[in-house]
Parts: sequence; structure tokens; C-alpha cells
Amino acid sequence: MTKTTHSFKSVWDALADTPEQAANLRARAGLMRQITDVIKANGWTQIDAGTKCGVTQPRINDLLRGRISRFSLDALVNMAAALGRPVRVELEHPKSKRLSRERRSA
Repeated sequence: MTKTTHSFKSVWDALADTPEQAANLRARAGLMRQITDVIKANGWTQIDAGTKCGVTQPRINDLLRGRISRFSLDALVNMAAALGRPVRVELEHPKSKRLSRERRSA
């Protein structure tokens, strides 16, 4: 029996079926991490954080436990805005990966 090994650039690439899904997971994880940092830096309880974010305490619990599947980008942007933290979205420049693919196929 031959064992196949796959390597991925990130855990999100390994979990997602498409690059688009991986990008969405990466963005959600980043927002979740930053919102969590704000909550911890202020020493808020989950109830306090829920009030400030405009959500319930169980939603804050999900956030703090990293339950990414329970949050959309939209919901996380709304939570950040409720905290007075506007979200900025940027497109990254393509990496040299694209060039290396073209070279291999040529």
C-alpha cells in the first residue's frame, strides 16, 4: 500500500475544498482573533463583550472557543463595527506561485 502525502501552505488550504473557501476561512479566523484580542485586552466578561458586540453571551463563547463555522464574515464585520473597530479589506498581490505554474506547463 502506497501512502500519499499532501502538503499545504496553511491549515485553511488543507481544510477547504477550494482556494476561495480557504481565503474565506483565513479572513474569518483573522477577524475572530482580533475581536478576541479586544475582548481580552479590555478584560470583559462574556456578557460584557456580548453587550458591546451586539450579540448574546453564547455567541461570544463560540467566538472565544474559535468555532469558525458558526460565524460569517458579515457577522464578524458587524461585531467589529459595534466595537468601534472598522474593518478594512485589501487584496494581496499575486505571489510568484502563479509564475512557477506557468513555467512548468510551458
